[in-house]
Amino acid sequence: MSGFKDVVGHNDIIQYIENAVTMDKVSHAYILNGEKGSGKKLLANLFSMSLQCENREEDGDACGKCKSCKQAVNSNQPDIIKVTHEKPNTISIDDIREQVNGDIDIKPYSSKYKIYIIADADMMTVQAQNAILKTIEEPPEYAVIMLLTENAETLLPTIRSRCVMLKLRNIKDQLIKKHLMEQMHIPDYKADVCVAFAQGNMGKAIMLASSEHFNEIKEEAVHLLREINDMELSDLLEAVKICTSYKLEIIDYLDVLAIWFRDVLIYKATMNVDRVVFSDQLRYIKARASKSSYEGIEIILDALEKAKARLKANVNFELTMELLLLTIKEN
Repeated sequence: MSGFKDVVGHNDIIQYIENAVTMDKVSHAYILNGEKGSGKKLLANLFSMSLQCENREEDGDACGKCKSCKQAVNSNQPDIIKVTHEKPNTISIDDIREQVNGDIDIKPYSSKYKIYIIADADMMTVQAQNAILKTIEEPPEYAVIMLLTENAETLLPTIRSRCVMLKLRNIKDQLIKKHLMEQMHIPDYKADVCVAFAQGNMGKAIMLASSEHFNEIKEEAVHLLREINDMELSDLLEAVKICTSYKLEIIDYLDVLAIWFRDVLIYKATMNVDRVVFSDQLRYIKARASKSSYEGIEIILDALEKAKARLKANVNFELTMELLLLTIKEN
C-alpha cells in the first residue's frame, strides 16, 4: 500500500487528514463520499494506517515499516475492522450490531484507536443506520468510524450532521494520463481513450487500461465506424447482431461511438488534431468530418444519448441499435 504522497489528486482531503493526525484532532466519524473507483477505500485505508502507525512521519503519513503498518498492509491489523455483509445490496441491522455495536466497547488490542471502515455504507437499511447512529452519538474516546458512500444523501440527516464529510472530487485528466503512462506504461493514444472514458475517476481509468475486454469493445466499435459508410442494410443488421454480444457493456460501446463523433466535431470545427482522443484513427476522423455536416454530427450525438435512455428503459435492444446505426449511416 502506498502512502499519501503516492496518491494522485485529492490534495485537499489528504491535507485535512494529515492535519487531523498531526494535530491530534481526529473526529469519531467520517463520511468519504465519491463514485465507485474514486479512491474512497484507498484513502480510508491510508488514514487508518496513519492513525495506528507506531512511527508516524512528521507530515502525518504512516511509516509503512512498523508492526502496525505491516499488519495493515496485510489486512490483519486487529484494531482496523472492516465491516462486511452477506447480502449483496444490503447492510442489515444485524451486521452493524454484531460487527460494530457489539464490539466497540472492547478497548483496542494494541493501538491508540479502534477503527471501523464500513464500505458501501449507503446500503445500510434504515434500522442499521439507526443502530450506527447511537454509536456515533456516544462513541468511546478511542473509536473512529469511517462510512464510505457513493451517495451520502441516502444516509439519515442525523448521521450526516454528526460526521465529517470528505467529498472526493474528479481528478484532472492530465494527472490520470500521467499515471497511466508512467506507472502502467500505457501508450499515449490508449491512455487518452481511458482518460476520456474515466471522466476524472482514477479507479475507472486504471480498470479500463488493464481490461482486455474493454479494448475488444473499443476495437469493435472503431471497426464499425470505419466501415459504416459502405454498409448495406444487411451489413447493418449483421452489425446489430455483433452488438448483442456486448449487451452487458453496451453503454461503454455507445460511449466509444460518442467520443469518436466528438472527435469528428472538434476536428471539423478547429482542424486541430491535438484535442482528438482517437489520434490513431485520424485518417478516418478526417474523412468523417468531410462527409458529415455540423447538424448531422449533432443528430448522431443526440441519437446516441437517446439510445442510452431507451436501453436503460428496456426498449427492444435490436430495434434501438438498428435505428441508431441507420442514423449514423444517414448523417
